[in-house]
Amino acid sequence: MTAEVNDATLAKRLAQGTGEILKGVRNVGLLRGEELGKAGDAAAQDWIARCLAVHRPNDSVLSEEAPDDRTRLNNNRVWIIDPLDGTREFAGGRQDWAVHIALAEDGVITHSAVGMPDLGMVFSTSDVRRVDGPKTNRLVISRNSEVPVAEFIAEDLGMELIMMGSCGAKVVSVVLGDNDAYVHCGGQYEWDNAAPIGIAQAAGLHATRLDGTEFEYNQDDTYLPDLLVSRPDIAEKLLESAQRYKDKFGKF
Repeated sequence: MTAEVNDATLAKRLAQGTGEILKGVRNVGLLRGEELGKAGDAAAQDWIARCLAVHRPNDSVLSEEAPDDRTRLNNNRVWIIDPLDGTREFAGGRQDWAVHIALAEDGVITHSAVGMPDLGMVFSTSDVRRVDGPKTNRLVISRNSEVPVAEFIAEDLGMELIMMGSCGAKVVSVVLGDNDAYVHCGGQYEWDNAAPIGIAQAAGLHATRLDGTEFEYNQDDTYLPDLLVSRPDIAEKLLESAQRYKDKFGKF
């Protein structure tokens, strides 16, 4: 009989175990580049799916690496996962890739974990604590796509732009106090940010859409393009700057 684990423990162990699998796939050195990324995605997805089938057979799953089972829309418990967020970084030997595991209940993230395997760390909603140190005046953005609204905010508020890979890695950098905020617009889906948003909120960070609205998960349309994660003491001025961008250009 499989031992019963609670949701918080399951999320954390899934992130930890997936990270170990991915490091194993990469570290033996038999694959490189795109083939390494594909192998990592497949191995991680298979293991997570098997674990959830055993431990939460009645829950639904929304994953970047699996077909969308639309029955999830009638289930109030949905695991939203990205087995490997930052495939380019993973395949390129960088550290800014992550494992995203989140549980949404009635559209709200209740438990999540972000694994940073190359750092040997898992950040979980059950125990995450933000580092409340001096401001860095740094704004982190994607290294793989242009983010005009973030560039505008940085110039508007006199902040330094920092580029990183995975959404999870960028949120973790704000949790750790390495950067003051993270802004993104365009190209993300629920699995890209569900787990990171969960730990950001649990850590006491500001985490909303760029217009200040709250996140809603397990939606019919899984596209969830924009976000702001920041220290709570600067959130208002960041939102105001984002609004100035929208007033000027008509959109985020």
